[in-house]
Amino acid sequence: MADLKDFAEQLVNLTVKEVNELADILKEEYGIEPAAAAVAVAGGAAGGDAGAAEEKSEFDVILKSAGASKLAVVKLVKELTGLGLKEAKEIVDSAPKAIKEGIAKDEAEGLKKSLEEAGAEVELK
Repeated sequence: MADLKDFAEQLVNLTVKEVNELADILKEEYGIEPAAAAVAVAGGAAGGDAGAAEEKSEFDVILKSAGASKLAVVKLVKELTGLGLKEAKEIVDSAPKAIKEGIAKDEAEGLKKSLEEAGAEVELK
């Protein structure tokens, strides 16, 4: 039982990058669709990071524009937020729009970097 608690704690403390890597592994090696897993892990991580967020400043990740690669940005927003394709497209279409609010600096910078690599214009507030 203690092993499961340790495992749960490890899942809760994953970074966004690690969650994305886990989702890839689950999909490629085990055929498990990552959307449900990413939402469960991301939801747990948000709760676990609440104490850390209080110590640091909280950041909002704002999508200013999708840039030239709108489809890639929509897919990435879908993956990062755990939303459906329609909801992710609505966020991208209504830019400037907050993608995530009140998150830790490390997570915000990771999201910003990922989105910029996909071609989006992103701002941290």
